[in-house]
Formats: sequence, structure tokens, C-alpha cells
Amino acid sequence: MNPSPSPLATARAQLATAVQILGYDDGMHAVLRQPRRELHVAVPLRRDDGHVELLHGYRVQHNISRGPGKGGLRYAPSVDIDEVRALAMWMTWKCAVVELPYGGAKGGVTIDPRAYSSSELERVTRRYTSEIMPMIGPERDVMAPDIGTDEQIMAWVMDTYSVNRGFTIPAVTTGKPLAVGGLHAATATLRDAGVRLDEVSAAIQGFGKVGGPLARFLHEKGCRVVAVGDERGAIVRSDGLDVAALSAHVARTGSVVGFADADPLDPAELLALDVDVLFPAAVEGVLDEESAARVKARWVVEAANGPTTTEGDRVLADRGVVVVPDILANAGGVVVSYFEWVQANQAYWWTEREIEERLEHRMLEAYAAVSQVSRAEGISLRDAALVIGVRRVAEAHLIRGLYP
Repeated sequence: MNPSPSPLATARAQLATAVQILGYDDGMHAVLRQPRRELHVAVPLRRDDGHVELLHGYRVQHNISRGPGKGGLRYAPSVDIDEVRALAMWMTWKCAVVELPYGGAKGGVTIDPRAYSSSELERVTRRYTSEIMPMIGPERDVMAPDIGTDEQIMAWVMDTYSVNRGFTIPAVTTGKPLAVGGLHAATATLRDAGVRLDEVSAAIQGFGKVGGPLARFLHEKGCRVVAVGDERGAIVRSDGLDVAALSAHVARTGSVVGFADADPLDPAELLALDVDVLFPAAVEGVLDEESAARVKARWVVEAANGPTTTEGDRVLADRGVVVVPDILANAGGVVVSYFEWVQANQAYWWTEREIEERLEHRMLEAYAAVSQVSRAEGISLRDAALVIGVRRVAEAHLIRGLYP
């Protein structure tokens, strides 16, 4: 079995397809392909037992033609510069698809946060922030949580940045990612097919900051969530999981494994379950050529970044599976981050209901635009979303021109 392509290879292949559809020349392709800025920093950490360990951190700004960089900060053992480059590129297209005045950025530290104490993670975060400080700021690059990070990490980033600037600057970070954007994308896709959310079954790979809330939102809307998984295992119940009880179990134990009101499931089998909608909500590259061939779902809604490889995409398309791409389906988080950033800059606030209404409007508007291009051009939803995102970034670049 051939190894799956790297996230960066997948991201670049997707861009190449969009560039070909749009008819851009090699020069524009090169500009859109290459990160604008990237930084690799050493992050020395004094552990609680006194010994010093050297970690590696990264921040990449892929494109800032449409506005300041925007993207999460990831703490994971797998983090390397190419993964961060890919994630930053996807953020560029994602922000453009939902028409936010941002460019794409991403950051990461190569660390397993579960193996470190809270005080150690604070020291890592503050040192990392101090090292990348010339690149970040409310008008330069705004961070948000990602895998392995949370609101506390963002608070430490904000405080470190603010202390060095001499006054409090809340808008340098935004808080929680939001999974409800995937719900709006799924609802709109099903509506196009004449199907309601409360008529379908779903499986969710991932039960963390994205998959957990997504399961609750789906359950509240009447969708039958039959299976979920996390990095330790998976569970299934054909007549639907009690998501509230499962969430309480995960809060107590840290995993879906061992939930009494469901049967254990081989995690590899979750992607192949006979359900209507599959939500990959974990990490990149899980739907490759082999696993995509086993998908029985009619719709795949990408709640994670880059869960489908280029070959996996071809297999799913050949089998008639509709894929709602990540740069559309999981854009809810960055939309709400934008609302938070606006409020922080203006020292103003909106009610939760206003936020939800604005998010729904933005997501459904973006979906309608992508769906229209898909039908008009006879291309997939992914290629349509990429064409819209890449075109908007390229137009911003052309309007601004090249600095001599």
C-alpha cells in the first residue's frame, strides 16, 4: 500500500486544479503557491524537574493580500513546517470563500501537550509567542485555537503579546472554534437533494473541539448520530447515540471508549459505516484512495482540515459521493473568530443570537455561491470552492500590484 500524500502535496494539487480551471499563468500560480512569510523558531523549555528540552515552533503566513493573516495554533507531535504550510494555504482559500478580510496563516509547536504540565505548557506558549512576536498582531496575524490548544493557551498568547506592547490587546487572538458551520453546510447540501437533516444518519470521526459540539448540534436537529470515534477508539449504536450522555462520559473519562450505551467499533470501520452522512472531524489525510473506496455514505462533510487526499477525492467522485469541502464546511470557526476580532477591535459586543444569525447568513450565502459555480461549470463542490477562493485572492493580488 502506497503511503498517503502529505497535506502539503494535497493542498498544492488542489491549487493546481483551480489554477488550471481559471486559466492563470505560471507566474500567478507561483505567487499563490508560495507562502508569503514563514518562521521556524527554537522553543527552549525548562521542565518542572529542572532539565531543559528544545522544542520547535512555526508560523506561516501563506497570503495576506486580502487582510491580516488568520489561523490557528496547533500543538501536536506531528507538527512540521510542511503541515503548517498546508494548513495556512487552506486558511487562505477558506477566508476568501466566506468573504472575510483575512489572509491565511497557521502556527504550530511540535509537542504532545498531554505529556506536559499546565505550567510547562504556559512556559512553552509564552516563549513561542515571544519568538514569533514580530509576525503577529491584530493588524498582522491573529491566532485562534486548533488541535492541542484551547482558550487558556490563547489567553497566555494574548497576555504575553500585551505585556510586551505595554497595554492589553485582546484582538491578537480569538477564542473557541465553532462546529456549527459544518451543520449549516450539511443542511444546505441535503436541502439541495430534497432531504432534511432529521431524515438522515451520521457518523463522526473525531470527538474533540469540533466533533463533540458537531454531534450535539446534529442530535439537537434530529439527525441520528450512530457512531463517533476519537484517537483511542470508536463506538456505534444503530438506533442513535444519546449524545448528551456520551458527552458527559467523555468529560469524565477523556474518551468515547467505554460508553455503556453503545457497542465498541474498530476505528478503521467508522469511515466505512452504512450511514447517510460522514463527518471526518479529526486530522488530515484519513480518506485516501483505499479508505475512500470503502465509504458507503452518500455525503461527506469535511469538518476537519484536509481529511481527503487527491486520490481519495477522485475515488469518491467516481462513486458519486458528494463531498462538501473543508474550506467551506468548517469555515464557521473562522467566521465567528472574525466576529470576535471585530468586537475586540471596537470594544463592542453582539448577543449570542446575533452571532448565530450572522454566521448562518454568511455560511448559507457562501454555500449558495459555491453550489452555483459547481452547477454552472460542471465541477465538484471542492473545485468550485477553490475556484472562488483562489480567484478572490488572485484579484486582490492583481489590484494591489507588485511592489517594485
